[in-house]
Amino acid sequence: MKKEMRICGFGGQGVILSGFIFGKAASVFMDYNAVQSQSYGPEARGGAARSEVIISDEKIGYPRPTSVDFFIAMSQEAFDTYRKDIRKDTVIVIDPDLVPKHDIGRPVYKIHAQKIAEKLGNKIVTNIVMVGAATAIFDVLKHDAVQEAVIDSVPKKFVDLNKEAFERGLEAGKNAKNKL
Repeated sequence: MKKEMRICGFGGQGVILSGFIFGKAASVFMDYNAVQSQSYGPEARGGAARSEVIISDEKIGYPRPTSVDFFIAMSQEAFDTYRKDIRKDTVIVIDPDLVPKHDIGRPVYKIHAQKIAEKLGNKIVTNIVMVGAATAIFDVLKHDAVQEAVIDSVPKKFVDLNKEAFERGLEAGKNAKNKL
């Protein structure tokens, strides 16, 4: 098993942390190998950013994705910039409020992650909502492992908020998966 994931958005959305969480869930809380790489523009906050994760049950010979299986977009600029090399069968998850122009001639999973985060009282957890949704949709990593990685990766004073964001995202992902 080898799965390649790209998470993209704008700097400051927690895109890099999201990739780190998936990698940690795979390699620390499950028995997989994982590598994570990242890139962002010189303006960092506000510019397009991406995090890429490879998860495998074997050694990983090359640390960058060559064929993305899962694509998560949390901004229009990132969606337009980083979707150019995805395959026809790549699973795509977007926040339609942040990526309004997403009609690419095939179904995409739509998660209103930012709205869910705002209902929780802090849109800073939009990325964790999306991590929960992606966990349900991709169904590669155990939900408990990803939740443990979230808990282990966020500031301790925000653990409860992030746990709730993850759970709400998980529920939204399950609902989206049933609709598509």
